[in-house]
Amino acid sequence: MSLHLHWFLPTGGDGRTLVDRHAYTPNNVDAALRVRGVRAPDIEYLAQIAKAAEQLGFEAVLTPTGTWCEDAWLTTVALAQHTERLKFLAAFRPGVISPTLAAQMAATYQRVTRGRLLLNVVTGGDSSEQRRFGDHLDHDQRYARTDEFLSVVRGVWRGQPFDFDGAHYRVEGGLTALPPDPVPQIFFGGSSPAAGPVAARHADVYLTWGEPPAQVNEKIDWIRALAEEQGRTVRFGIRLHTISRDSSAEAWATANRLLGDLDADTIAAAQSALGRSESVGQQRMLALHGGSRDELEISPNLWAGVGLVRGGAGTALVGSHAEVADRIEEYHALGIEHVVLSGYPHLEEAYWFGEGVIPDLAARGLLSGTSTTAGGGAPLLVASGR
Repeated sequence: MSLHLHWFLPTGGDGRTLVDRHAYTPNNVDAALRVRGVRAPDIEYLAQIAKAAEQLGFEAVLTPTGTWCEDAWLTTVALAQHTERLKFLAAFRPGVISPTLAAQMAATYQRVTRGRLLLNVVTGGDSSEQRRFGDHLDHDQRYARTDEFLSVVRGVWRGQPFDFDGAHYRVEGGLTALPPDPVPQIFFGGSSPAAGPVAARHADVYLTWGEPPAQVNEKIDWIRALAEEQGRTVRFGIRLHTISRDSSAEAWATANRLLGDLDADTIAAAQSALGRSESVGQQRMLALHGGSRDELEISPNLWAGVGLVRGGAGTALVGSHAEVADRIEEYHALGIEHVVLSGYPHLEEAYWFGEGVIPDLAARGLLSGTSTTAGGGAPLLVASGR
């Protein structure tokens, strides 16, 4: 079971701080960039990250979905023209488009990019965010709709007329005249009782946020048992940030600098907003730190500081390259195959991880093949003294 490493595309903006990177507006972009060091998510900057990820040996890049980021489908198909092999793990919400249209879009995407699409299904855990897109269902109803949505998508991909009559969708003769080749893998996350059965029925890869290994192991056992009841096998992935340096001291100094950018009011405001989320996964993230700056290393090399101000994935692997590799190997031993990583800023952190950790993982035989080259190119140069 080889590891699959993926990076992140910050289509909502990037920067050297955990403070909100959506600080700019169309009227003050230049001022915000100058004062705050915010990097706008323009195609030129995102292309730098995508090219770096491809060169360093990442398989794919995750692109988020939501109000505060660029559209994942449009952005990634544009970036496919700037890359050759890199895959795109495009996040999307089932409730905002027709499942037949989504199946058709995915099939077109596969032909345009020659098979480089992966799908990250985001059911949504924030009702206020969902309502911005015209979705007024409650939490459990959204998962019930996702269940039907994915049933239609997979049915339509068969290339034959497909009928479906459910509580949320009624489709007659739905099909994609040219099914996708290959069929995109479906990544799916969710920690609630409503989410588990949907993952078991439809997910190729169940994706969890970065909780301590014991908690991740419990989730794997939970989903694996549900999938076995469906006669299916599900693979597993984890979503984490990373701060990897030549020494542990350097890595923790970077984490402390990021923490130092956060004042009490910023943390309190973020925690108040995140506390209203209906997402069980988000509540699990909040419970890891309790809104406090104290004792943020919740497991060896697992730092919960990101979650003080950021929704979603709120933990980072912090340490020397070898220590970060140790933690990834630990998760891998539990059954994790896919590791989706990010860091601030994303361009520089991709190089820290790619030049430092990827060769270590390859030397341990955890990657497909044992070469420590980046994408089959020149040998990686492990950074020293930067």
